Order: sequence, then C-alpha cells, then structure tokens
Amino acid sequence: MNSPFSDSLFHHRLLSDNPAVKMLHRAVDAADEAAVKFRHQLEYLWAGNKAVNDAQMSTLFDMMDSYRVILEQLALHPVKTSKREIRLLKDQSRLIINSARRALGQEVEPVISPAKGDRRFAHEDWNENLLFDYIKQAYLINATAILELVDQLEDTRTHSHAEFVFYTRQLVNALSPSNLPVLNPEVLRKIQETKGMSILDGARNLWEDYRNNPGLLNITMTDYSAFEVGSNIATTPGKVIYQNDLMQLIQYEPTTDKVFKTPLLIIPPWINKYYILDLKPKNSFIKWAVDQGHTVFIASWKNPGPDMASVQFEDYMSQGSLEAIRVVKEATDEEALNVIGYCIGGTLLGCTLAYLHAHGQADQIKSATYLTTLLDFSDPGEIGVFINEHTISNIEKFLDKTGYFDGRAMAFSFNMLRENDLYWAYFVNNYLKGEKPPAFDLLYWNSDGTNLPAAMQKYYLRHMYLENRLIQPGGITLKNTPIDLGKITTPCYFLSAEQDHIAKWNSTYNGAKAHSGEVTFVLSGSGHIAGVVNPPTAGKYGYRTFNPKALLPQESEEWFEHSTKHEGSWWPHWQKWIKPRAGRKITARHPDNGLLPVLENAPGSYVKQRIAEVITP
Repeated sequence: MNSPFSDSLFHHRLLSDNPAVKMLHRAVDAADEAAVKFRHQLEYLWAGNKAVNDAQMSTLFDMMDSYRVILEQLALHPVKTSKREIRLLKDQSRLIINSARRALGQEVEPVISPAKGDRRFAHEDWNENLLFDYIKQAYLINATAILELVDQLEDTRTHSHAEFVFYTRQLVNALSPSNLPVLNPEVLRKIQETKGMSILDGARNLWEDYRNNPGLLNITMTDYSAFEVGSNIATTPGKVIYQNDLMQLIQYEPTTDKVFKTPLLIIPPWINKYYILDLKPKNSFIKWAVDQGHTVFIASWKNPGPDMASVQFEDYMSQGSLEAIRVVKEATDEEALNVIGYCIGGTLLGCTLAYLHAHGQADQIKSATYLTTLLDFSDPGEIGVFINEHTISNIEKFLDKTGYFDGRAMAFSFNMLRENDLYWAYFVNNYLKGEKPPAFDLLYWNSDGTNLPAAMQKYYLRHMYLENRLIQPGGITLKNTPIDLGKITTPCYFLSAEQDHIAKWNSTYNGAKAHSGEVTFVLSGSGHIAGVVNPPTAGKYGYRTFNPKALLPQESEEWFEHSTKHEGSWWPHWQKWIKPRAGRKITARHPDNGLLPVLENAPGSYVKQRIAEVITP
C-alpha cells in the first residue's frame, strides 16, 4: 500500500534490522492503514452530503495526513523528542510541587503564564482558584511542549513545516480548557448565576447560527441588527454614476469649495465589500480623502452567484479597472487620474498598470497607491497552508460544480488564522456563556462577505498563489497582453502592515521592488485591516518610512533596519506624497452636475447584495 508513512520509511528499512525499529514500522503501517480505511468511510458517508464539499474534505484529509506525518517524524527523531519530554516532566513536577505549596498557604511563582495578548484565561478565577490555576498551567505546559516539538520538524516530501505548525496549533487551541464548559470557571459561574438559562441561550444561539448558515456554521461575531449599509455605515454622500454587470461606480460629493484637478479612483478588493474604507465618518478613509479636497470615485463590486461562474480574472480588468478609469476620465473631463488599489484590488491595479504600459497608455495614471497588496506570492503567509496542488485541485472541482466560491467559507478560513481571537472567543461567548456579541462595525463588515466567480478564483489560486506567475515577466497574459510588472514606471506608494497575516509585508516589499519607477514604501503598524484603517484621530499604530531620496534596499530586513518610526496615522503622509501629483485646485465637482447621469444614491444596490440572496435559486 502506498502511503506517506511507507514511502518516507523506505530508506530506514534498508538501513536497520533492529527489532524495535521493525516494531515501530509495523505500528506505523498499521496506523496508516487504519487511517486510510477511516478516510474511505468518511468519503462514503459524506458522498451525498451537499453541506460538505470537495474543498472541505480536502482540507480535512490534509489535516489528518499532517498529524500522521508529525507522529512519524517525532518517532524518527527520538533524541530531540526525549530532550523536550524531560523538560516537560520537570515543568509538570514543578507545577505539582508549587500547587501543593500554594495549598498550604505559601506564595509561589507560576511555572508558566499565558502569552501576552492571550485573553482565554483573563477571568480572575484562572489565577485565584487553585484548581483552575492548576488546569490552566498544566494545559499551557503541555501545549507549549507540543508546539515546540512540532516546530523542530522540517518539510517532508508531502507536507511543509508551516502545515505541521498550523494544524498542530489548531488542535492544541481547540483542546484548551477554556473551550470546555466543565473546565471554564467563567462558564460555570454564568450557569450558576442564570440558574442554567445560559445553557439554553447558548443552544439558541447555536441553532440560529446554523439556520442562517446551514452547513457552514459561521459564528455570529457582532450584533447584525445594529447596522444597516447606507444608514449608519457606508454613509459618505455620493451618487452611482455608472454600472455594468460587474461593478457600480460611485462618485462622492465634495465637502470643499475647491478640489484637486486630478481625480482619485479607488479599486477595493472584491473578496470583501468596499465599505471597509467607509465604515463610520470617524474612521472613513473615503470621507477623509474627500475632506482633503480629492474628487473620489470607488468601484463597488457585484456579489457573484452561479450566474457569474464564467467571469474571468481579466474581466475584472476589462469591465472593472479599465472601465472605471475610462468612466472617471469621462465624468471629470480629465486625461489622467490617481488610483488606489487595496489587497486583490491592488493586485488588479498592478496588472492594469502593466497592461497600460504595454499598450503605450500609461500616462492615464499619474500615480498608483497599493494598500497591503501581494504581487509576489512566493510567501503568502499563513494562508499558504491551504496552497498546494491537492487542495487547489479539489477546490477547482468544487468550483466547477457550484460556479462560485462561497465567501462565508473563505471568511472562516481567514478567521482560523487567528483562531483564538476570531473563532474560539466567540464560541465561548455565544454558545457556552449564552451571550450575544456587542455591536462592532468592523466585525459586521467582516461577516458581510462576498462570493468569488469560479473561473476567476481558479485562475487566481493557481496562476498567482500556487505558481506565482504574476511576478514573472510575461508569466500571465490578460487580454492577449503579456503582463510585466518590471515595465511599470508610474510613481507608486506601497503601504504594508507589519503584522499582516494575509499579505505579509516582506512579500509585498518584493512586489514593490518589481517596479522600475519611483517607489515609496511605508510600513504601518498592526494588521491587514487596522493597519490601513488608522485615521489621524486615532493614529495609534504608527508607521515607518525610508529615506525618500534613496533607492529601496534589495532586502526588506535592510529596509526595516534603516527605516524611521513615526507616531500617528500614515494618512497625512500619503496626502503629502499625493499632493504634488493631484494637480492644481479647481471648483468642486458635484456628481449631480456631472457629465454622466446619476443612477442612484450611494452606497448603491450592489453593495447591499448579501450572499444568501445571490445563491438562493
């Protein structure tokens, strides 16, 4: 039988006739065969279950295979394992002794404490109650030992070190005592205080989540009833002046008498909805940009269902970015504009710039701003654990069946990259404690996802994530045009985020280096969202800049070493950079008095389309 175990142990069998080793081999092979049988049983049981798709099955089996290979690798390296086991036994012994001393009334230092930012054990009973303090420390000791053991493992022929660490972390964190009602003192107190009603409330919350998301069980992360798009979020005044089958284009009302002559177009990601840049007036980048005197336009993408299965990545360029550029020029009677691209919107912006340069039309864009954008996908961050031939092949099969990639499943995958904060915290709050999460605009947006067209998603995952062809000159072809980022000479501003786990800043730096023109690279604090949505009124994360007169170093680490840290928001820094490229001041442009007819008020109808509406026959 061919298996990961039998293949990787072949050389070891040739080198050793040791009876103990032979016994280990037999045990491993038996475990391998049992796992294969279990897999076949799951495939049979779930063959007719529409709630479980090929991609989910693939991820599950990848996880199972990873656990098997982890056990094998640990068995093959007994020296490393034994050293960590000895330290584990010492820590456990110290914990037992310390707990006994504490029971006698003595003051003792903890053997181990939760990591900074770990909020699972914040309740006072985890420290003050002897039993729960022991449970907490015992768990942390064992969890740390397991994670450190796995972190020593190297890539194998079938699995990567990142997979080993990711799937082990998922298991270890899932088994936290904070997730078990009988071991969580906060949950037990809640049951006592409510006389058991919290159990019923938790069951009710669980049922509501399942009913609203059958087969997916996305946990409610905020009070959905507290928000309405166009009412208390996405409220910056504007008009929809154009739409096609893929997008609506919004032009915002000016708030100043004079505006910069060069208009500003924003290309947001279609993986999420555009109003991440327009949540509330106090943290709306769109409103802030309008207040600075920019005539702002933004694309609002349609939420695709099965009817958009054949929409290609290049359609997002031809009907999206290129069409938006054409319409903005027509609406303002200008020959050039400044463009911002966020996340995959920035990836599209890079492709669009390369396309325009190839056709001698690059003068339509005065400057390009990339917000947390991947152009080089060689190191995509933690999401890379899902990027392999086996998983993507199964995703492709699923996309061929459905015609779209469900945005709720994608949101779940991203949440599991920060599982304790974005999954298990809500699991405990909603289901174990029976409470409702508070209203939070950012989490409402995070839960208001979008689907992805099948053809586009297949192309994006394979050609960019898996094969990393965008960074290669002529690696991809869009609209019969080879795309070469190295031909881009347009002045560019790259904004990345230091703690971004979706678009790692070191990888975005490689994309910036691919350009041939003037490039300004800025590194914000925090992550993929908070690092971008960091208004001057808050400005709590700060940002780093590099000598504007110097060329970017070849390596990101060298850039960081010689960068300068600034307090506050990066927004004013960008405004100072864009101002010389924004032209002189002219009389403000109002969409009602523009050259194109108004179709409806902002935020438009496309952004209000929810997933359930577009996938329900």
